[in-house]
Formats: sequence, structure tokens, C-alpha cells
Amino acid sequence: MQVVISQISQAQVLVYIVGLVLFLAWESLHPFFSFFRSSGRMRASHIIKNLVLGAINSLVIALAFVALWVAASIWAEEHSWGLLNQLSLIGLPPWAHAIGAVLLFDAWTYTWHRLNHRIPFLWRFHRVHHSDTRMDVSTAGRFHVGEIILSSALRIPLIVLLGVYAWELLLYETIMFGVVQFHHANIGVPPRLDRILRIAIVTPAMHKVHHSRLMAETDSNYSALFSFWDRAARSFRLRPDPHEIEFGLDQFAGPEADSLAALIKMPLVQADRRAPVS
Repeated sequence: MQVVISQISQAQVLVYIVGLVLFLAWESLHPFFSFFRSSGRMRASHIIKNLVLGAINSLVIALAFVALWVAASIWAEEHSWGLLNQLSLIGLPPWAHAIGAVLLFDAWTYTWHRLNHRIPFLWRFHRVHHSDTRMDVSTAGRFHVGEIILSSALRIPLIVLLGVYAWELLLYETIMFGVVQFHHANIGVPPRLDRILRIAIVTPAMHKVHHSRLMAETDSNYSALFSFWDRAARSFRLRPDPHEIEFGLDQFAGPEADSLAALIKMPLVQADRRAPVS
């Protein structure tokens, strides 16, 4: 078990680095939006700030939660707890257990994401992610540490209830984050290819809508890996004019709200969620 977890963890780091380098290069050569055409220094500052937030979150997860996830998984397996472990007792093959774990965890990720938009307390933390007015691949890791702590803690009982193995969770996160980097990147995919890809996974055309300043669009396209959750839950939405989408939140539109210190303090700031006037 530990060998498998170690191997997947190494693969996770590799996927993150390769994805970051690949999409940064793609954004540099052929950006969808010309956010930083006049200032490479501004782009570097933006990327570093988001990567610092991502690094803080990764450190918190590694130090505080990975061991708890593994312990919860081992306990559930040893005591035959959880949906998938129960199904394994009646003949569920290992490959089906892994597929079921990925699907169930992605369904939870969709649900958790939607709750972050619906519950005001959770939205206070999640708006750090949505406040980015220049979404690019680095935005994929731009989350408040408070949101990461809450979501990571909730995974402990979820692992037990679903009967997910620790290596399956890490496998899911590896695949999911590669797709998350893809659909946050400041890139454009040919419309026909995007249409084919979004049959299964979330694409840039989908996720650009989710980061729109218009609340009706922000409150759509919650999926992280598989796109079909949005169709099933009727939260799927597209824009015929993606180049006209404006990212960010009107309440946090100025540069003073985008410093690292301001992002860390953002959950303490009062702000409503009324739709901006168009």
C-alpha cells in the first residue's frame, strides 16, 4: 500500500509540473486573452502569487491530512466499511472498485463545489478563487487555505462512507488536477475539439463561463473532472462569445484586493452576492 501511494504521489507531482510548464508555454505562445501582453513582470507577479497560495495548500494537506486519509482508508477496509467495500464482499472486481471510487469522488467534488457557491460561509473562502481577474493555469491552485482545510477534513468521513482506498483518492486527484489545469489555462481549444472533449471532461469553454463576473454564469458548470454532472444536475451553461467574458468579482475588482495579504484576509470581508448590473 505504501509503495503504491508513494508512486502515485510522485506521479502527482510530475503531472502538476508537466501541466504547469506545458500550459504556461501554450499561454505564452497563443493566449486566449491578452492579459499580460504589455507587462511580463505583471504576469510573473500574478503567477508567483497564485503558486504561493497553491504551495501553502499543498503543505497543509501533506502535513495534516494525507496520513489521516490513509488511516481512514485502512480502517474502512479492515472493518469492511463503506459502499465500495461492501460491494467488494459480493464480488465487485478491483478495477470496478477503482472506477467507482473515481466517479463517486468526482460526484462529491461537484457537490462540494456547488455548496461553496450556495452557502455564504463557504463562499467567503471560495471567492478567493473567483476573484482572479486574469484566469490562467496558475489559477488552478489559487484557493484559500481555509477552504482546503474544510474540504480535506470532510474527506475523512467520506473515505469511510464510500470505502475508498487511499491510492484511489490520490489517483483521482492526479487525473482531476491535470484536467483542472487544462480548463483554467488561458488557452483556446478549436470549437469542434472542445465540443468532443466536453462530452466527458470539463473544457476551457465550459470553465471560462464559470469564472464570469455575471452571477448566473458563475453559478454554473461546477464540475471538476467529468462534465456530465452539470448536465445531470442542469447546471451546464455555455457562451457563444467566450472572448467577451469578464473574469473576477465586482466586489474585489481593484488591485488592492488582489495582493497576497488581501487574498488571505478576504474571508473576513463583508460582501454580498447580488448579480452585477449589465
